[in-house]
Amino acid sequence: MNRRTLLAVGAAGMVSTVAACTSSSPSSPAASSSLTFDKNAFTEKTTTVTTVAGDKEVVYRLYSKVAYVAKPVDVACQSLSVAVPVKIDGKEVDATNAPILFEIPVGGYMPAETPEDPFVQAGGMPGGGMPGGGMPGGAGMPSGAPDGGGPPGGNTGNGGALPTGMGSTGQNTHEAIAAGWVVVTVGARGRTNKAADGTFYGKAPAVIVDLKAAVRYIRSNKGVFPGDTDKIISDGTSAGGAVSTLLGASGDSDLYSKYLTEAGAADASDAIFGVAAYCPITDLENADTAYEFLYGSLPANGQSVDATVSAELSGAFAAYQDGLAVKGLDGKTLTAGGYRNYLLTQYLQPAATTYLAGLSSAERSEYLAANGFIKWSGGKATFTFADFLTHLGSRKKTVPAFDAFDLSAGENNLFGTATVDNRHFTGFSAAKASADLDADIPDLLKLMNPMHFLLERNEARAKNWFIRLGTSDTDTSLTVSSNVAAAASTLGDTVDSIMYWDAGHGANNDPEAFVAWGNKITGHA
Repeated sequence: MNRRTLLAVGAAGMVSTVAACTSSSPSSPAASSSLTFDKNAFTEKTTTVTTVAGDKEVVYRLYSKVAYVAKPVDVACQSLSVAVPVKIDGKEVDATNAPILFEIPVGGYMPAETPEDPFVQAGGMPGGGMPGGGMPGGAGMPSGAPDGGGPPGGNTGNGGALPTGMGSTGQNTHEAIAAGWVVVTVGARGRTNKAADGTFYGKAPAVIVDLKAAVRYIRSNKGVFPGDTDKIISDGTSAGGAVSTLLGASGDSDLYSKYLTEAGAADASDAIFGVAAYCPITDLENADTAYEFLYGSLPANGQSVDATVSAELSGAFAAYQDGLAVKGLDGKTLTAGGYRNYLLTQYLQPAATTYLAGLSSAERSEYLAANGFIKWSGGKATFTFADFLTHLGSRKKTVPAFDAFDLSAGENNLFGTATVDNRHFTGFSAAKASADLDADIPDLLKLMNPMHFLLERNEARAKNWFIRLGTSDTDTSLTVSSNVAAAASTLGDTVDSIMYWDAGHGANNDPEAFVAWGNKITGHA
């Protein structure tokens, strides 16, 4: 076992949860909440966090569940908690100019309640995820579960505990506060929020509106709020990774103005400095075509899929991809025709190489004997894309993967309205279901898709990107995160994007690399 594996195994069961904010009726809404941060309203706490380098004792100031909008409809969701390090292993630290980790505990586009203390479990024990990735042995979400709504899985490389909450990376909060960062954990409304009168109040774009409002709250309190409010780095996994990406891409867009005004958001910028996104479930209107383009030949959980529908969707991917006109991280235009080879050489083979190089000689020999399709020579792993698909063996989702004909997917639920729970959001699925696509859907899709803002070259976007994904993650197509990376790179942004070999949904195998990256881009010592 390597050091990370030992840490993860030793942390078994220490999993913090971030509860979904009330989905049946809102908690008592405040008539009006102050948008002024009270720097004296804290309690001092002490906890031990586990990092890749070992356990660290942290004394921190805790500000719990601070409302970030003036007119919250659900205080449990529309609030944030702040942890400010004061001492680390007995040494005093000054976090006045530290980066701010903006942790997004959203999964499955479900509601997320802000924890009172992100470093304490409901039972009073120290919380947060541990170094390592998803559960060993391929334990993923149940078939048919909404994206990001269940435990991560498939990380046969490093094992480890579950991430914090419903999609939060967890490990990053430990590494960040141990590095002297300010940690802000943000709640947000989600697709199942339902008021007492039966109306829904968390459908799209509520989640991104709330996150933007939280950023505005932080930035409007510059000089009073702990940390450097110009150096906010968002962080999320799955649907949380999607909205982390969207938050960074859409900074200061006026498309959200009316929603932010309705919520009572502060009059300030909602631009952020950097984005960390793990397996983002995004680019939803193109996700079905991307999924079939990559996985169409694979059965879904052992069951064959509709080959005709799969082929129709796969064929539509080429026009979309070629129309993006983005360059891959290799500097070459990324087209549908060359995409599989791009994934192979830019991500998959390097991921396998890194994984195998990290094994002992005996472990590597055993793995290669069990996976004969990999050629190991000169310290590098090579194989074909067809062999990679065979290695995967199965895909998680049936066809269509996101806009289900029967409206059963979590994304159908996301695009509902105040009075309609589920709706189609692609013309393809609407037509197949003999339904009409509602007139507001195109504009709503823009509000929820970071690719729109990247392709429009939004000047107020984040300029720094940290993107991670497991190669065995079939919750969405591998092309989705690599397109985000390519679009940002095409604009000249700083991009750190890799995949983890044999890792499943929710894996985070290098939290220390995330903090090192954050320290570098912010200049934090």
